[in-house]
Parts: sequence; structure tokens; C-alpha cells
Amino acid sequence: MTAQPIHHHEPERVPRNANGIADALTGARRAEFYRELLAAAPEEAESVLKRWWCEAMLDTDPAGDRITAAALDGTLPTTALADAIERRRQAGLPVE
Repeated sequence: MTAQPIHHHEPERVPRNANGIADALTGARRAEFYRELLAAAPEEAESVLKRWWCEAMLDTDPAGDRITAAALDGTLPTTALADAIERRRQAGLPVE
């Protein structure tokens, strides 16, 4: 068995670049993203983009309100980190 995303996005809802991320964010979050990206050293920029891409994907998820409510209610299904890492290893995926 391999770990697969729950929702497939073809094409992705948020392009994996600075413009795509910024377009998906609004107001203060967009400004915060730009502040972090512009302040990042070149070797840190990729990490900033990855983190904010995840934030943008969460912000634009059509099921976001339902997922947030389930997380706050304690009914969101969870998986142990060790199990997720092992599934990635078995699938030959990187574990960072």
C-alpha cells in the first residue's frame, strides 16, 4: 500500500511558484508571504515557498471549513508520524 493524496489536483489549485502562491493568499497573509520570501536568504527561499504553498493550498481547499471543524471537534482522522514515514519509505518516496 502506498500513501496517496486524498484529493488529486490536475492541474494543481495553487501553482508551485511565488506568483501562484501570492494569488491564492489574501490581504495580510499575502503581505506576510512576500515579507518572508524577500527576507529569506537564497538557500532559505525554497523552504519559504514550500511552507506558503501548503498554506495557500489549505486556504483554497473547498472542504477547508469542514476539515477545520473536524479538527477543532477532535473528529479528524489522524495517522501517527512514524506510520506516515514508513509508508513513504515503502513507496520509495523521500523522507525529509
